[in-house]
Amino acid sequence: MLDPESSNLELPPIPGKRYFTIGEVAELCQVKPHVLRYWEQEFPQLKPVKRRGNRRYYQRYDVELIRQIRSLLYEYGFTIGGARQRLEEGDGEPGKAKGTDPQLIRELREELDAILQLLEA
Repeated sequence: MLDPESSNLELPPIPGKRYFTIGEVAELCQVKPHVLRYWEQEFPQLKPVKRRGNRRYYQRYDVELIRQIRSLLYEYGFTIGGARQRLEEGDGEPGKAKGTDPQLIRELREELDAILQLLEA
């Protein structure tokens, strides 16, 4: 499967603004505005601020969440339900369960390598 990090690197960098309009987010995430509105209905985590005239204003974490959703759907081929479940279970990265600590995994790997060297000797 494709690496979502590589495809997200191809997306434009997120500017240091506090709020983004739906048009700006659509450009930053390379999806159409109607797709963003649909994802708001399907993903309870995605709740942009709505102000006068029901205009949506997204914050940086919303843009990052949208990029995760985009990656799960377009790069990994998840269904909407599967992507929703993945986001509820963990942090949205396939293969990474909730609560996994990279440091712990690194230490376990080192221990297993040491054991393997002992067995090979």
